[in-house]
Amino acid sequence: MNPADSPPSLEAALTPSALQALGWWALQFSPRVCELEQAVLLEVQTSVRLFGGARALLNRVRGECAEQGVTGLTVAPTALAALALLHAIGPGQEPDPGAEVRTASCGTRSLIPTLDALALDTLAAVAAHAPTLERLGCQRLGQVRRLPRGGLSRRFGAGLLEALDRAYGLKAETYPWIELPEQFSVRLEFLGRIEVAEGLMFGAHRLLLQLKNWLQARQCGVTALVLHWEHDLHRRGEAPQGSIEVRTAEATRDTQHLARLVSEHLGRTVLAAPVVAIRLEASGVEPLATVSGSLLVEDQVTGESLQQLIERLSARLGPERVVCAEAMADHRPQRMQVWKPASPTFSGKSAMARKPPHMPGLVASHPPWILRQPIRLAVVRDRPIYQGPLVLLAGPERLEAGWWGKAEDAGDGDEDLTLRDYFIAESTLAGLLWIYRQRAADDLAWYLHGVYG
Repeated sequence: MNPADSPPSLEAALTPSALQALGWWALQFSPRVCELEQAVLLEVQTSVRLFGGARALLNRVRGECAEQGVTGLTVAPTALAALALLHAIGPGQEPDPGAEVRTASCGTRSLIPTLDALALDTLAAVAAHAPTLERLGCQRLGQVRRLPRGGLSRRFGAGLLEALDRAYGLKAETYPWIELPEQFSVRLEFLGRIEVAEGLMFGAHRLLLQLKNWLQARQCGVTALVLHWEHDLHRRGEAPQGSIEVRTAEATRDTQHLARLVSEHLGRTVLAAPVVAIRLEASGVEPLATVSGSLLVEDQVTGESLQQLIERLSARLGPERVVCAEAMADHRPQRMQVWKPASPTFSGKSAMARKPPHMPGLVASHPPWILRQPIRLAVVRDRPIYQGPLVLLAGPERLEAGWWGKAEDAGDGDEDLTLRDYFIAESTLAGLLWIYRQRAADDLAWYLHGVYG
């Protein structure tokens, strides 16, 4: 940090288990983030304009840091000054979702008087020599700063003077900045043993929060993640380690949706033995472009999207029970679509997300409802009958296809799929119908194959 620029430093106290998660979360505000004395520090001088000023940036950090487990937030021109202010406002307690984050701040002009009034234990380098300094009559940092520098250096070492100079902005500060790992794989060990799969969600929520911070810092979204769990060594016996995989049709960093999918999978899982630790791994990551939100009321959609609903139902009921039609490149009407799982499979994207093949223009004239089994029509004086005589309006559309397939490919009772003439016919009572006539020598019958709305 360059003290000449008087960069503000945001510092937050937290429990050690959330230190890494908070560091990743802080990277969205500044690329210069470091960990020091169980706290996370940000140098935000170069990022202030991007967020509309220091006050706007501070308000945003204050509004979001509570859910990250932060108990204290301080702002100062130097990192060590911010850290000293944090120690001054009191020790961090276990984060409470309803508790207000404790804050303190000082500016460039008030830096010296603010630090001079702080107790000795607020600066780690000074707190290490607090008993000796107290015997010398020092109770505040200001009193230590006014002692002869030569005597301080000889008696307490150069580290104490260096810490004071860095805290007061008289010497440049340098720290090793946090670097994100290329792959996300985080392990969490429980304090006790988890007997049921639903109990793993408490730890999974914490890991998903770290995943969100990691994705935000890398400007990516996840398409697949795997939750592994480790069984108790004393009671697992021969039980292998377990895992579940969750896939999405599109890249996302919506942890609420991911948590619902993981919860649905765990609800159908039976643990072979008690679990002592879990590990979350992002197996599919893609770049995710940020989209600016609209200010129009009609564009502000609430609730989950259709794709998220399909993925949640598939996780609850099973992918084989939530299906959608997928178009196929085939001229035969009964082979133009197949039913496949609507949720993402292990082989790729969901059926809804796949690009449909190019279909010929004649498909536009086909009816929306194709009968599962064609109905043979009666014929009177060479005219097909269905609730009265049929009048042919359009056709024929000649179909000669399927000759390359095996006989069993005709599965639904059609022995000949290659020789048909399709017509659009009208019935006085049934309306518009889609019928065809077989052109095979052994079967010149008429069949009803589709109905128009």
